[in-house]
Amino acid sequence: MKNIKWIAPSLLALCIASTGALKASAHEAQPVPMAAQYQDHDHWDQPPSGYREAQQRGYHEGVEAARHDFSEHRHADADDHDMYKHPPVDGDARNDFREGFREGYRRAMDHMKNDHDHDDQPHF
Repeated sequence: MKNIKWIAPSLLALCIASTGALKASAHEAQPVPMAAQYQDHDHWDQPPSGYREAQQRGYHEGVEAARHDFSEHRHADADDHDMYKHPPVDGDARNDFREGFREGYRRAMDHMKNDHDHDDQPHF
């Protein structure tokens, strides 16, 4: 009879422990399919593939400017940025840079305002 008093609590403890182990294994990270790793299938933070070098640079700068404005709760306007007003490129590339900047800014703001979790962190 004394053995039963020790066995019952031991079995109960074992059952409880094994239940926790089953829950832990059920919650292990499962591999995520490649398509599900991106919230946007079109990779909104990457410039379109046809962009020239100055457009790509402007696009990236526009995305960063939008992220900064969004996180600081500033008025959303790409034209207000010094980088837009005074592009760090010469000649004809200035218009390309501005075009890329506006598009990157617009897409980033759209992404952060409308589509996603608003954690204010870069999504690379």
